[in-house]
Amino acid sequence: MKEFFSEFKKFAVKGNVIDLAVGVIIGASFQSVVTSFTDNILSPVIGIAAKQNFDALFLQVGPVVIKYGAFLNSVVNFLIMSFVVFLFIKSINKLAAIGEKPKEQEPAKRKCPYCYGDLHTEATRCPSCTSLL
Repeated sequence: MKEFFSEFKKFAVKGNVIDLAVGVIIGASFQSVVTSFTDNILSPVIGIAAKQNFDALFLQVGPVVIKYGAFLNSVVNFLIMSFVVFLFIKSINKLAAIGEKPKEQEPAKRKCPYCYGDLHTEATRCPSCTSLL
């Protein structure tokens, strides 16, 4: 049992797990900011242009009230969050690519018309069959 807890401790204090926990906490906080932005700023501005308050949109079917305006706000929240996460990941990938060495490109190849061996595009003689090209 002691081994289990020591193994769990090693896992829990690894950098990746802590980074993930911090990312989840920041993401949850950011979600509340985006929700507030959508509900308090974006939806009223769109409502002014459309002359309709989206929060007030609902459909009543018998005793049931379907608030599809709130659903539209949630869709807008999702789209904003998705776009911001996309931009964030794209910038992280771009920063990670800065530190990487450029990959060496393999020389362009072609086939020998006599033995069908691989040749460099600038080769004048086939290394396999020694034919002049």
